[in-house]
Amino acid sequence: MKIDLSNKKVIITGGSTGIGKEVVKLFAENDAKIAIFDVNNTEGIKLTNELNQNGHDIRYWNVDVRDSNQVSGGVLAAEQWLEGVDILINLAGILQGASLEIEDFPDEIWDSVVGINLTGSYLMVKHISSIMKKQKKGVIILTSSGAGVDGSSSSFAYGSSKGGVHGLSMVLMDKLSKYGIRVHDILPGSVDTPLKNSQIEKTRDITGNEAEYKNLKNILVEPKGIAEIILFMCSDNAHLLKGSIRTQWKR
Repeated sequence: MKIDLSNKKVIITGGSTGIGKEVVKLFAENDAKIAIFDVNNTEGIKLTNELNQNGHDIRYWNVDVRDSNQVSGGVLAAEQWLEGVDILINLAGILQGASLEIEDFPDEIWDSVVGINLTGSYLMVKHISSIMKKQKKGVIILTSSGAGVDGSSSSFAYGSSKGGVHGLSMVLMDKLSKYGIRVHDILPGSVDTPLKNSQIEKTRDITGNEAEYKNLKNILVEPKGIAEIILFMCSDNAHLLKGSIRTQWKR
């Protein structure tokens, strides 16, 4: 897919692996200038170097999205380098606590998952929205999940946090549209990422259900397909788009 992003300045969180990595690669191929925020320095720096060696314009910042000071500092530095922010794609996320009963659910896992998935989404938008308001334009993509909307999550913390992200995106869409800022959340189906594979493997180890594990592996979709949807969502061609975009698993 080719969409001209040559004048677009983009911040992508969680851009070192999984869906985020494919989004970074695809946006680079379409000539966007990209700032990656992540905590996986090894993969983030490796990806940045590879893309820059191929003539792209990428920088990497180590930013923990749960930390308001780190987010504020990262956004300030990235905005100065980018000379503005046209697009925020928030893909940083974790899934922990699969198949645990509520009475056995560790508080520290709850705090970590909700902190990265929900608080991280809030903090990124908090520190970027003022930039976009001044520009009177922008696109914000948050990552929620069907598991947070229909209650099908294997983890209480993951489902709750993603439901919160969905609600946050709805409020932001209402409040920011008057500034020319378009807000969407994407609800990916089951995607072949390290995060998802780790979750279904842990579920298999807990339940011992090998057949269910194989079924779940068979429906995983390639992250590049999700990246292509996000690319369109962020393009000027999607100016009439509104609300949430939900993808399905492999059939």
